[in-house]
Amino acid sequence: MRTKTLSLVIALLAGSLASAACAAAEIERVEPPSWWLGFDMSELQLMVYGENIAAAEPSVDYPGVSISRVERVESPNYLFVFLRLDKSTETGEFPIGFKTADGTLTHMYELKRRRDDGDRPKGFDTSDVIYLVTPDRFANGDTANDTVEGFGDPWNREDDYGRHGGDIEGMRQHLDYIADMGFTSIWPNPLLENRQPQSSYHGYSTTDYYRIDPRFGSNESYREFIAAAQDHGVGVIMDLIVNHIGSGHWWMQDLPSKDWLNFPEERVFSTHMRTTNQDPYASEYDKQMFAGGWFADTMPDLNQRNPLLAEYLIQNAIWWIEYSGIHGIRQDTYPYPDKDFMSEWTRRIMTEYPEFSIVGEEWSPNPNVTSYWQRGKVNHDGYVSYLTHPMDFPLQIAFKDSLTGTHQPWESPWTDAYEMLGNDYLYPDPQSLMIFPDNHDMDRIFTQLDEDYDLYRMAMVYYLTMRGVPQVFYGTEILLSHPGTSSHGALRMDFPGGWAGDDANAFTGEGLDAQQLDAQRLVRKLLNWRKDKQVIHSGSLMQFAPAGDVYAYFRYDDDETVMVIFNLGEEEISIDTERFQERLGGATAAVDVISGARLNIEEELTLGPRSVLLLEIAK
Repeated sequence: MRTKTLSLVIALLAGSLASAACAAAEIERVEPPSWWLGFDMSELQLMVYGENIAAAEPSVDYPGVSISRVERVESPNYLFVFLRLDKSTETGEFPIGFKTADGTLTHMYELKRRRDDGDRPKGFDTSDVIYLVTPDRFANGDTANDTVEGFGDPWNREDDYGRHGGDIEGMRQHLDYIADMGFTSIWPNPLLENRQPQSSYHGYSTTDYYRIDPRFGSNESYREFIAAAQDHGVGVIMDLIVNHIGSGHWWMQDLPSKDWLNFPEERVFSTHMRTTNQDPYASEYDKQMFAGGWFADTMPDLNQRNPLLAEYLIQNAIWWIEYSGIHGIRQDTYPYPDKDFMSEWTRRIMTEYPEFSIVGEEWSPNPNVTSYWQRGKVNHDGYVSYLTHPMDFPLQIAFKDSLTGTHQPWESPWTDAYEMLGNDYLYPDPQSLMIFPDNHDMDRIFTQLDEDYDLYRMAMVYYLTMRGVPQVFYGTEILLSHPGTSSHGALRMDFPGGWAGDDANAFTGEGLDAQQLDAQRLVRKLLNWRKDKQVIHSGSLMQFAPAGDVYAYFRYDDDETVMVIFNLGEEEISIDTERFQERLGGATAAVDVISGARLNIEEELTLGPRSVLLLEIAK
């Protein structure tokens, strides 16, 4: 069998040489660039790109592999070849022949064995805390890739919207810091090629779905970073975008077909009316203008109703999971693509990786809207989703408003947060929601709180003890802030110490002021305390109705009870603990997790002004 294959390779190569002088067709790309055996899916779609390649007739002669169908599109430079992979297929490289009028071109394709069951990527859970990083602004570990020939948007650290040089190597060099702080996962903003003429640092305008941007590193350095992170007990989440691409994507020079994009000939922008996905009265026109409109002027909107594009995007996600070993994907602008496609995208991923995690961004203050997307939700319109971890924007907004907002005279300032948490019955799995004080698209939490350190302490205790999977934005642990502006370039500021010559170094603490150091110690203590607290990971939650400036909730299981209680008032207050006996169960003592002090709670509990207590209840 090997002799037959070798003979075929020689014959195909000879044909290629004979036709080289009149290259009427050529192959520039085949995507995905490789594949694995052992998936549930038995058919593999290959996008073959090259001048006049559509005129070629493909052929394969390899045990267990056959061509099930071939599809041609409007552009003569694309050929979609579908390979049938039998269970008998063996790993190895094999030639795919493309016969033209001038000879035969060949492309060597590799099939590998997918990871063993025990080595397959598994997702994060409620025991994890995720560190969100904007790579360009975190640490510059390799100055040699700050500027790459052929790429615009050159290095310019003085420009808030320019590239500052942070990269994969910078994150790798500081895994010790990330793990020591107590984070167990890292979510970098997109690392795929972003070959845009300006403002490319954020990564949300993909120009090549199979290539890490060389200003961040390479595909191999990304895989090495993931392996190194795993050695530190840290998993990696990949940020992907299937709703849109960057205007600099190579497709834009030669679209496969006009229906590859929504509104390909004119830029019609999305209405951003996300509730058209759930609205029983929404017109088809409004649904299309939301999901089909462009997100931004430089972000052409992909038409996921095109089955060739849909398969391309699904296979791309599976390829990165298997290639790199990531343990989660965060999907940007989750409600904006075609929603039936998103159902299939998540289903296919979860079929191949049942223990994987997918985070979806649905930026809405309404839990009815957010809950629509979570796996297991029985929706009014029959929509089925397989998304494991919606982002809990409703709780973020409500809690921030409780800390800073106005309220009716008869209400407690805590009413918004209390009542929002009471909406958890809408979710099939509220424990799996991603919770966060801030992220890369909103003002930093210290800025949101007008740089009030007392409120910041309350926020960090809340998010690291509340149900769900917490995410913390890089620099939140050292009070990074940007008063007076909401510019995204400003809030995604450089992490101190990530560049040689920085005045301060947050990795070592050198140059931080006393309040920043105290905040860092607080977050480190909370994170590392939380690591082995099963009661926080999966314990039950009970909240007590706010009474004036005071609000309390409990996390509890059969073995432990934790009480979190806040005082937003300006005065010290003593609380009668009788109303909490349902959970205290007659306990007379508690340990303050933050200070280590042992408190007598037999009859009352004293709260300082504008303070929070995190208490382990003694049995």
